[in-house]
Amino acid sequence: MSNEKEYLPKIAMSIVAHPDDQDFTVAGTLAKWAKAGCKVISVLITSGDSGSNDIAHDADHKPVLAKLREAEQQAANAVLGVSETVFLHYPDGELVASLALRKDLTRLIRMYKPDVVVTGDPSSWFYGNEYINHPDHRAAAEAATYAVFPSAGTRLIFTDLLEAGYEPHNVKRLYIHGAEKSDTWVDIRETIDIKIEALKKHVSQTDTHEVDKWMHEWAKEEGKEKGLEFAESYRVMILQKDEEEK
Repeated sequence: MSNEKEYLPKIAMSIVAHPDDQDFTVAGTLAKWAKAGCKVISVLITSGDSGSNDIAHDADHKPVLAKLREAEQQAANAVLGVSETVFLHYPDGELVASLALRKDLTRLIRMYKPDVVVTGDPSSWFYGNEYINHPDHRAAAEAATYAVFPSAGTRLIFTDLLEAGYEPHNVKRLYIHGAEKSDTWVDIRETIDIKIEALKKHVSQTDTHEVDKWMHEWAKEEGKEKGLEFAESYRVMILQKDEEEK
């Protein structure tokens, strides 16, 4: 897809597994869209309540950590210009792409009616030779993908949602970050500093992270193929074309 004219949705929904997932990956895009007037909805499936290896913390600490990480995500989203933040409170580290999760995401898509949903790649197991993709990331991406299609737009899937007043909605585009082969690049030169500022709100997670260095290096690497100084890259599924594209 050409980047001569980047697509700008009116409403976008980001769906990720944990607090900070969005800010490590797609926050530059979301901030750019928000600055241009897009309404951005941020959906966090878990609250990151397993996100600590501190020996002083036991299972009783999980609710405290969940509240802390939710507050950090709210602060990060305020930096990005996110309109609404939704926490679904699924257990961190135990996420599966269940029908219950897909239904919850379908309900949100039908409620907010986004033009675009942004999520990860459910098919990605490994990144390089140093990182195994977290199973929660894959589960979140799989459930989000199938909520987008076929569930959100098909009238007789999850008929109890229909009975509750959630009419079908067709998402126009699915932006998949972390795919092996990208076809769309978003120039985030003007928002990379916003992305970094948002990521730094996750104080409980970033003590040992060289955030500025990492973000600049990753964004340069993603933009290199298209000659962009800083970018976020995606595989984009165009599920419904606008009139001017037909």
